[in-house]
Amino acid sequence: MSRCYLQLTLADRRRLHQLVERKVPVNEMARQLGRHRSTIYREIRRNTFHDRELPEYSGYYSTVANDIAKDRRQRLRKLRRHPQLRELVIDRLQASWSPEQIAGRLWADGLTLVRICAETIYRFVYGKEDYGLGLYRYLPEARRKRRPRGSRKPRDSVFPGAYKISQRPDFIGDRSQFGHWEGDLLIFRRDMGPANLTSLVERKSRYTVMIKNQSRHSRPIMDKIIEAFSPLPAFARQSFTFDRGTEFAGFRALEDGIGARSWFCDPSAPWQKGAVENTNKRIRRFMPGETDLTAVSHHDLIQLARQLNDQPRKCLGYRTPAEVFLTHLQDGA
Repeated sequence: MSRCYLQLTLADRRRLHQLVERKVPVNEMARQLGRHRSTIYREIRRNTFHDRELPEYSGYYSTVANDIAKDRRQRLRKLRRHPQLRELVIDRLQASWSPEQIAGRLWADGLTLVRICAETIYRFVYGKEDYGLGLYRYLPEARRKRRPRGSRKPRDSVFPGAYKISQRPDFIGDRSQFGHWEGDLLIFRRDMGPANLTSLVERKSRYTVMIKNQSRHSRPIMDKIIEAFSPLPAFARQSFTFDRGTEFAGFRALEDGIGARSWFCDPSAPWQKGAVENTNKRIRRFMPGETDLTAVSHHDLIQLARQLNDQPRKCLGYRTPAEVFLTHLQDGA
């Protein structure tokens, strides 16, 4: 995929309208348009026309979608052009409202003349190119310390383009194949020490594995994953999808140790590994951020993983992750 992103043209949207009408799968739409599937999802979600009075006329229409996109780009300049809108946003920021709350309330109040989306507010508060507006000064102190977008050093040298999720085969993404995992790191309060938890979820069965770590150094984390997954047959540990955290920088050890390929989500795109993000929320019910992980034993982690894997899941036809995982192991043996 090119490093320079090109906006969808009217011709692209006309082609997309035809594909939507034919109910073509999103992955196929992305392939035919030469785009990432997240671009197609976002385009349809943001630029679909909704008729409140006549819902049957709602839908994705190319020319209407093109007009909606143009209008959104024009609104990006609203905070500069309209002082009253800027003052309103500042007032809500000082009241500790989030950009989503500000934009949502404006829409709920029917203030169509000053309609603005949360992404626009984020851009003018945190965005590098518009940082000159100084809206960050009106944030609560804890959020004010957040660095503007683009200030972090690029990690392309750590996670090369060949390992990006856009290069991952489609059959891994549609959850139709067994043996493909998603991984993440659960962090706890700093004053509780550097201990953390690696959570790993098999995409098809939702089977969960948890590994306790003493630090965020990448190589020890990779070594523990290798140790935990070595007993499994090769077809049950074919690939791992992580975010771009530096704790996963030693990913090549997985390929050398157990022959598993690694893939990495785009920056700030946690939905690209949604299975493990959903599992993290379940784990946090039992282990919130203020948990002292040093007091949690290996036996406790095994019991929690067993509890999660023994709960029936609607997405599995109310079978448990443990049952589905064991079935696939037996079928592949």
